[in-house]
Amino acid sequence: MSEARASESGFPIKGVYTAADLPPELDSRLGEPGQFPYARGVYPTMYTSRPWTMRQYAGFGTATESNARYHQLLRAGTMGLSVAFDLPTQMGYDSDDAIASGEVGKVGVAIDSIEDMRLLFAGIPLDKVSTSMTINAPGSVLLLLYQLVAEENGLSGSALNGTIQNDILKEYIARGTYIFPPKPSLRLVADTFAYCRKEVPKWNTISISGYHMAEAGATPAQEIAFTLANGVEYVRAALAAGLAVDDFAPRLSFFFVARTTLLEEVAKFRAARRIWARLLRDDFGAKDPKSMMLRFHTQTAGVQLTAQQPEVNLVRVAIQGLGAVLGGTQSLHTNSFVEAIALPTEKAARLALRTQQVLAYETDLTATVDPFAGSYVVEAMTAEIEAAANDLMDRVFDHGSAVDAIEAGFQKREIEQSAYRFAQQIDAGERVVVGLNRFQIDTEEPYEPLRVDPTIEATQAERLAKLRAERDADAVDRALAELRAAAEGDENVLYPMKEALRARATVGEVCGLLRQVWGTYRPSDRF
Repeated sequence: MSEARASESGFPIKGVYTAADLPPELDSRLGEPGQFPYARGVYPTMYTSRPWTMRQYAGFGTATESNARYHQLLRAGTMGLSVAFDLPTQMGYDSDDAIASGEVGKVGVAIDSIEDMRLLFAGIPLDKVSTSMTINAPGSVLLLLYQLVAEENGLSGSALNGTIQNDILKEYIARGTYIFPPKPSLRLVADTFAYCRKEVPKWNTISISGYHMAEAGATPAQEIAFTLANGVEYVRAALAAGLAVDDFAPRLSFFFVARTTLLEEVAKFRAARRIWARLLRDDFGAKDPKSMMLRFHTQTAGVQLTAQQPEVNLVRVAIQGLGAVLGGTQSLHTNSFVEAIALPTEKAARLALRTQQVLAYETDLTATVDPFAGSYVVEAMTAEIEAAANDLMDRVFDHGSAVDAIEAGFQKREIEQSAYRFAQQIDAGERVVVGLNRFQIDTEEPYEPLRVDPTIEATQAERLAKLRAERDADAVDRALAELRAAAEGDENVLYPMKEALRARATVGEVCGLLRQVWGTYRPSDRF
């Protein structure tokens, strides 16, 4: 008999599962679709009434170029936009800042001011599309720019629907695009919760992300454990700011990866819903069922894509998307097959969207709710992942809090150790990656990648110079002074921040002022 395979979380996968492998009290663990503990999905009908929201993550170069891509995606049938910002924007720097040199428009769109945001969404009905923005440390800044553009088009905040990622804790763990230290960063998150409850009530104020930890090497069990532990930290921060749990918890959302290990991924999603439901009800006293529902967006695993034989990535992405759907995702982004090489071309982006459309309209996945319920293997895996994730969360909270564990380097060390083990398995051929360590070919067909115009940096600098020359400098100074006073005090900073942006203060100026007040985060050299 061949040696048993292990799951990515480290559990042995049995050759045959039987009823004896099912967890005890399965009925109470499962519940019904749309009912506590939501293992079978957060809505009673799931995809039988409508499919998941099909998003495509896009953004590059100038706001005008990205706007053209958004219109193309909407014509192709995407249901929601997902904005990628360039690295300077993610770090709160203007395009003409010296530190931004060489990075403007490269991994996303450059947004320096309200004028760029106007161009980004020109001709797009913001009351009819759902917009997700992958932005963290300056998440509140970009949300306010979006709201200001909507208001210029006659739309109130109550008409807007979307999500800002706004998850700063995972930046300290796995991604690195942080600006401020944890304490003021959590204050900014809590201020955003309070602002949106009053001003943009349908907006998802945070997308608590395991995706980036998974891309850094976290196992499925680590991904949900560290993500949900961060979620607990955000809940605590909001409660400490005086918010009631049922006032903000229904607007929390999550963001996970979908790997090619389909069965374990389905189990992971089910376990995550069950853990979160019990945490919110039992630990935080939530009464509103919506507070207990773990709603999440999924992106297929970019780290599993290969530059070798890139067409094989079409198969990988289809399997990953299938796992996300079987796991009950609320929205999905499918990566393009060339993303291990370059930004996707229009054709590559369209094929990625078509993958979702085939899953939604050509299969029978949308005919029934939670088709894996009661499966011997999936229920056994769900119980294993749930137990492992709970144990890991206990180890996080043994440090005091998720922030305390971050500052001790706990999550980062655990993820790095998993990534190292995984890389060793690939190098040794114990884990097969088609085209990389098995089934290689001698020559690769050339691929012409999408290239970003190298003149964009100069173009953005010219736009910024024109903006600063034409705006009312005194009005900007007054607005920034009011923002400084709020940041130094305890009032909600989003209201004066919005007025500064309305006066055409730039992203870099707003974030630079907050750096002066709150400082910048410097990771410990202990890890």
